[in-house]
Amino acid sequence: MALLRKQHHAAQQSRPLPHLGILVASGSLALAFVMAFHSRLPDIAGLGLIVDSGLIWFGTLIPVLGLLAIMARRKRLAIAVMVPAVIWSFMFLPGMVPLAWSAPATSATSLTVASQNVQAGSGTAADSARVLAATAAEVVALQEIDGASRSAVDAELNPHYEFSYRIGTVGLWSNYPILNARPEGLGLGWNRALSADLQTPAGLVRIYVVHAASARPFQHSDRDTMLANLAQTISEDPSGKVIAVGDFNAASTDRHFSLLTQHLNEPLQDNPLAGFSWPVSPLPVTRLDHILQRGMSATSNSLMPAGDSDHLAIRASFNL
Repeated sequence: MALLRKQHHAAQQSRPLPHLGILVASGSLALAFVMAFHSRLPDIAGLGLIVDSGLIWFGTLIPVLGLLAIMARRKRLAIAVMVPAVIWSFMFLPGMVPLAWSAPATSATSLTVASQNVQAGSGTAADSARVLAATAAEVVALQEIDGASRSAVDAELNPHYEFSYRIGTVGLWSNYPILNARPEGLGLGWNRALSADLQTPAGLVRIYVVHAASARPFQHSDRDTMLANLAQTISEDPSGKVIAVGDFNAASTDRHFSLLTQHLNEPLQDNPLAGFSWPVSPLPVTRLDHILQRGMSATSNSLMPAGDSDHLAIRASFNL
């Protein structure tokens, strides 16, 4: 009898679990659909923004589905789980390849740009400016410079950079002459961005310094307007060399940010990771800060802490 009970128990353990199998198959299909077509999901109650911003983290569901597939004891479920796994890998792994694998050697004419949202109210904008100036970047771009920090930031950067231009809370400092500088309202009626030409030894480089409006689940229309107008402006810009840098308040997978990547490229990171830039504490979970370009080739692109901002700083170099 004991032997029969053991055999019956073993048979029960090896028996497939159909309900769990249905859950794995349907979950895998739903996950694959969301990742592949996230930009077409309706943005109801901020759902689109949440999904777009956290899309890379959907990959954490794949091991869960794999474990459930094992528990369901159906070998064919492995195929179902592989579908979202392949889609996730195709979408994100190429962006995690270290830049050093494809970057050219630094040429005699290069340009290094450092940028950070210094976080208004942090009281450490001057510390951020000091750190970025110490990187030997030829150009520094800052966002969210509050009124209390302006003089302190100028005191840190002006001794290192002969040329500067600031509008509102956005500023640009450069070792090269700044030409044709102007504010960019980008459809909002007030200025959260600027554009200028940098007169480098290799010719003019057009730069846009951007602090996009905030993006929250129920309030991101101003940000969407800015990104759309910036993309339109850049598409009509005849400049051969263009940089757009700053806090875009949008992840790389955001449907509105993709308007920009139709005209500009975002370099890979020096480190083989996703390059999350916000928040600094307790752990970055998304990348809101970007540097995009066309007409040049990136030789480095990294993140670094500066001051006590909730955003990491960007430092990137380009061959002109």
